[in-house]
Amino acid sequence: MTQLSMSGVSVEFGATTLLRNVTFTVSAGERWGIVGRNGAGKTTLFRLITGDMAPTSGAIARQPGMRVSLLEQHRTFDGAQTVWEAAAGEFAELLSLEESLTNQAAALSAHSDAAMLDRYGGDLERFERLGGYTVAPRVDAVLHGLGFDPAAARNSSLRPLSGGERGRLALARQLVAPADILLLDEPTNHLDLETTRWFEQHLATLNATVLLISHDRALLSAVVDHVLHIDGGTTTAYVGGYESFVEQRAQRRLTQQRQYEEQRKRIADEHEYIARNIAGQNSRQAKGRRTRLERIPRLSPPVSEDGAMAVRFDFADRGGDRVATADRAMVMVGERVLIRDFSATLMRRDVVALIGPNGSGKSTFIKTLIGEHPLASGDLRVGSGVTLGHYRQDLAQVPLARTLYDVIADLRPAWERGMVQGHLGRFGFSGDEVRRRTNTLSGGERARVALAMLMLSRPNFLILDEPTNHLDVESIEALEDAIDVYQGTVLLVTHDRELLRALSTRLWVLHDSRVTDFHGTFAEWEQVSIERDHAARVRADEEEAVRRVQERRRTARHGETLRTTRQDARSAERQIAALERDIQRLEEQVQRITTALEDPELYVNSDGLARARAMGRDLEAARAELDQALEKWATASEAAALPQP
Repeated sequence: MTQLSMSGVSVEFGATTLLRNVTFTVSAGERWGIVGRNGAGKTTLFRLITGDMAPTSGAIARQPGMRVSLLEQHRTFDGAQTVWEAAAGEFAELLSLEESLTNQAAALSAHSDAAMLDRYGGDLERFERLGGYTVAPRVDAVLHGLGFDPAAARNSSLRPLSGGERGRLALARQLVAPADILLLDEPTNHLDLETTRWFEQHLATLNATVLLISHDRALLSAVVDHVLHIDGGTTTAYVGGYESFVEQRAQRRLTQQRQYEEQRKRIADEHEYIARNIAGQNSRQAKGRRTRLERIPRLSPPVSEDGAMAVRFDFADRGGDRVATADRAMVMVGERVLIRDFSATLMRRDVVALIGPNGSGKSTFIKTLIGEHPLASGDLRVGSGVTLGHYRQDLAQVPLARTLYDVIADLRPAWERGMVQGHLGRFGFSGDEVRRRTNTLSGGERARVALAMLMLSRPNFLILDEPTNHLDVESIEALEDAIDVYQGTVLLVTHDRELLRALSTRLWVLHDSRVTDFHGTFAEWEQVSIERDHAARVRADEEEAVRRVQERRRTARHGETLRTTRQDARSAERQIAALERDIQRLEEQVQRITTALEDPELYVNSDGLARARAMGRDLEAARAELDQALEKWATASEAAALPQP
């Protein structure tokens, strides 16, 4: 069933045409990846779909009554006071209704009358109708998956949240909202590796059509089954996943180039014939060919790669073999210990990926290494002869209110104008663009300026903190190629799994204030630590099931029963209490096993993989037993006339 279609859609701003002849059709349940260079018009396409923008020409058809969810840009959350209310969106009233039911249940356990019972019954029926036993646990599950504590979220204020936390909360709100089509615009920008994996798995469970703008190639490969490529001001639709798109695009460009070259040769031959014969005895034939030639529609050359970023890193001096060393280093912020007892040596030509959850201390570790943050204890130093090049996540290295030309000229005062302009041209800035001021740039443009500056520093030790956050896919591929051929040392912090798989030779895994030094690639780490992902999925499933039980407990009138005899009531309550003890015991067992499986140290030991597999089997057994206990609890609760969905 078709949910959305565009036919011949164009968007113009004055004399500038942003999009032309956009034509594609989206059917229910499809997963589309929207890819293209920064500024190509991807976000404009979403505004056309939502109706916030009208096309200059062409037609857009939407299924009647179709619900579209777009990530909230301003993140005001409609006056919500708590994190949970903001995530719940239109379901926020469930929280106050749940609190009311909890208070009523407590009051009814001590004393009840007909009016109180009637009010409780009516509110409970409304709670069930609004999806209280399903929606509230779903809100909790989404919050947990995106790195929030669901219990604390019910009372946590929005005010202290950082920009990244607000971004994750806005994504949670979008995932909770009922929608037929989800429009996701760079949803992983504020996610770490763990939450990105959860998000990827969550998308697979959604019963909705998805249109996804993303530079995360691993996410695109795992999720999409169609690709819409915005290139050269128009779009091309591809059937198949992202990897299939890459192959089809290359073949399409090759075919276009061949057709263009063949036509250009034919036209040149015709021009030559006409020039030779226009005044001779074959004049009539020459004039006829000229008329036909004028009517031939000209093929356009395929969009070139010239606009892609051309970055290359080299170094002025080789430097020493020991690039950086840590000896029982401790990193703290205030009273909080971020990293304790870390010892390791970073060797020349290593490409080390520092991975860990958001907020665990990766950026602070980098600041400590380069001397911008004090070391609490131990030793952490850069080796002799090492020159640093630091790409900052916040792009603070790009000076404000300076022209792009001046930024580069300040770094290379001996360069002539053409050399400065040529360097900026490598990063997509040409003509009058070099006179733009840095405070007018988009995030992607500032990122390219930062890389242009970094390239000129010629360091032998590159520290890259989330370098892909604002780049489009083609720029990320160019950056990947540049790092791949770089002969220096790299410390890389990123949540881009494809970049990690392609480049890393070693991992520093930050977990619970400890750093595990894994001597292998990220791809190897994914293989040996597969039980970590398994444990995370099991825990997520069981936590959602347990939350449903907890939701029933909060609103249940314990001690109030429809049983005709006091003995039956006491027996039912004893059974429920015993099952609740079993559930708690099994919850603790699942937690204990998953905590052990999440510890990176397990996977660097010689027998770690075998132990992890054994614990994985124990986890499955505990999960099955917990599922049975939850099912028995639901049956016993129904028998005791406790509220059921």
